[in-house]
Amino acid sequence: MNKDQVKGRAEEVKGKMKQATGKAVGDRELEHRGRIQKAGGKIQAGYGDLKKDVKDSA
Repeated sequence: MNKDQVKGRAEEVKGKMKQATGKAVGDRELEHRGRIQKAGGKIQAGYGDLKKDVKDSA
């Protein structure tokens, strides 16, 4: 795994936790920020996956 994959997956987990916490306590703003952080993590992890695939195919 490269650093983008690791950081992206970590951001996904943190975002998922924020989203769940916001939902549990009724804080829509925290829930929304969690969704955004989770999406950003998915994008970064996807970029890392792509980099790994390109490196492996070369």
